[in-house]
Amino acid sequence: MTQAGIVPRILQSWRRPGKVITSLRGAPDRVLIVILMLAMLMFLIAQAPGHARAAELDPSIPLGARMGGALLAVMFMMPLLAYGLAALVPVLARLLRWRISPLDSRLALFWALLAVSPAMLLAGMTAGFVGPGPALTLVQALAGIAFLVIWGAGLKAVAEKA
Repeated sequence: MTQAGIVPRILQSWRRPGKVITSLRGAPDRVLIVILMLAMLMFLIAQAPGHARAAELDPSIPLGARMGGALLAVMFMMPLLAYGLAALVPVLARLLRWRISPLDSRLALFWALLAVSPAMLLAGMTAGFVGPGPALTLVQALAGIAFLVIWGAGLKAVAEKA
């Protein structure tokens, strides 16, 4: 049984993402917007250590300017791209003979973004404390793969065969 609350569900998403998505199915759009914006906030926070390191190494672009650009990208542009991608998925799912509602498509994508936020926070800390190199590449690859797995499992859980 899926536990109530965001943090337990995020942790369970790393083990049983389909089950978590199924338990969240039917959430209204306003809840999905909160999930998306919370994920974007976590992504913005995750970028802070890397930007702080970069500002220290190259003071020609101050930290405030770097974070302002990140704020614009993550909190304003990324949600638009996420909505666009979520709208495209039901159309592409028809090629696999799956039916996915637009609401379920948004749920799977937005939840995958939130569920991968702990890995993004780890990647941000790695970028800030270690800098570019194999460790950062490994953590970023882990976050990317986890996102794809969680999103794919979520889509599979909400898809209906046509």
